[in-house]
Amino acid sequence: MGLFGNNREQYIISLFEKGDALAMDKLYGEYADYLAKVCSRYIGDQEDRHDVLQEAFIRIFTKIHTFEYRGKGSLKAWLTKIVINESLHFLRDNDPAIFIDKATDIPDCSTEDPDIDSMSITQITETILKLPPGYRAVFNLYVIEGKSHKEIAEILNIKPDTSASQFHKARNMLAKMLKEQNK
Repeated sequence: MGLFGNNREQYIISLFEKGDALAMDKLYGEYADYLAKVCSRYIGDQEDRHDVLQEAFIRIFTKIHTFEYRGKGSLKAWLTKIVINESLHFLRDNDPAIFIDKATDIPDCSTEDPDIDSMSITQITETILKLPPGYRAVFNLYVIEGKSHKEIAEILNIKPDTSASQFHKARNMLAKMLKEQNK
């Protein structure tokens, strides 16, 4: 089982601490697919996603010496945070007004939730990716990352009410799209 048992994170960190040339390859091999999926929740275009991931890995490899291991899962959480931050920076840099609440007429679908029991995770994920980038980012931060609207507001430099509004609109838009798919 080795010195670190089955804790791949500790093993990878130990390689970086020793200056082992394989450290980057091991980290990339262990987490690249997962981080690509995280990035795809925020960045729809494949070429843009590739660019964001490249920037994220540059940041990871240049900042790994600042990482402090805090137990199993802490490396994965740290890597995820970097990818999310790079994704959000990309979105902001390419459309500075992306997180500004714009008046949009989206019918309120809150009275009846869509029937998603017959849908696959892939279908639902693909539908989430069709949300406008600002809505998708807030939706992911709230639903998947478990952030509060106050935390999202701080991350995106918007008001908590704007975060809540964008989430509400994203949820309604997603419900409408999912209902249309079930017809």
